[in-house]
Amino acid sequence: MDLYEHQARGLFEEHGILVPRAEVTASPKEAREIARRLGGRVVVKAQVKTGGRGKAGGVKLAADPVAAELTARRIIGMDIKGHTVREVMLAQPVDIESEFYVSYVLDRAAGRFLAIASAEGGMEIEEMAATRPEAVARIHIDPAEGVTSAKASEIAQAAGLPPQTVDVLVRLWQVLTREDAVLVEVNPLVRTAQGQILALDGKVTLDDNARFRQARWGEEDAGHDDPLEVAAAAKGLNYVKLDGEVGIIGNGAGLVMSTLDVVAGCGARPANFLDIGGGASAQIMADGLSVILSDPDVKSVFVNVFGGITACDAVADGIVQALGAVRLTKPLVVRLDGNNAVRGRAILDGHAHPLVQQATTMDGAARRAAQLANTS
Repeated sequence: MDLYEHQARGLFEEHGILVPRAEVTASPKEAREIARRLGGRVVVKAQVKTGGRGKAGGVKLAADPVAAELTARRIIGMDIKGHTVREVMLAQPVDIESEFYVSYVLDRAAGRFLAIASAEGGMEIEEMAATRPEAVARIHIDPAEGVTSAKASEIAQAAGLPPQTVDVLVRLWQVLTREDAVLVEVNPLVRTAQGQILALDGKVTLDDNARFRQARWGEEDAGHDDPLEVAAAAKGLNYVKLDGEVGIIGNGAGLVMSTLDVVAGCGARPANFLDIGGGASAQIMADGLSVILSDPDVKSVFVNVFGGITACDAVADGIVQALGAVRLTKPLVVRLDGNNAVRGRAILDGHAHPLVQQATTMDGAARRAAQLANTS
């Protein structure tokens, strides 16, 4: 479960991490009063559970209370990547001297948490990691040991962060562990001209399996989740929306996670996680394709299936029937391997859909899906 920025900031405050003064409202008129209380000049920020708010016009500086009201009026009701803005947060502006990036994320493949940090904050960390990997420090953390002051110092030194950030790194780890989170991120973490270290933005993803321990969050935000995730959940699909352009369908969580990594390694970004499990019936395929093709960011789709209990010919039959129920508008790359793979490939060849391509290896299929996404 993702938290809104203002909720993440609230957690940071509870754990002793400094944040600028801020208030949240759904009323443009109240935004004027909040701005007055905060000193007049404020940053108005859309509260939605997605990235790219600034590029979409959802983060604006307002010079005075009147401008704050007008800005809030423009932002509330905006659509940002399928999310309707219902509230804005007004925060005091900060005199920034330096910006940094810090986060902890669960690395399931390694069975550990991963600290990611950089002395260059305020940028897309994925883009920086791809173009300038030397600017991003990655350090694994044993969950049994956690982040001590010594470990935090190691992270700060590796990333080129100032010594004042060590305490924040320790406290950010406390947010992760005590709140049952799988991701905590601050971008940017800043040093002000006065030498303070402040979290200007925050992203926190809580572990859904720990909801029983985090009852205060309840179900209050269910209606504000990603609309594609809501649609997938209604169909009983195990789907997570990501910021990418290659739609992913696979059978088995491990295979899907590997597929995400391979696609990323081919120079494209996965658009989603979708695990269809052991079954790949026509209805499941149709439902999965329907959700993925509804994502306007998707440029190609990669179906990666290893036939086991459900044989590849049954999967191929499911894909063919699904294509009769769903209008395929993006190129679809299919990789079938395992039980009855040759027969499954023959079924797809016989159908000869103009937008369906096949590859015999996961690497080859991922490269093709990435090429199609990058050229469309």
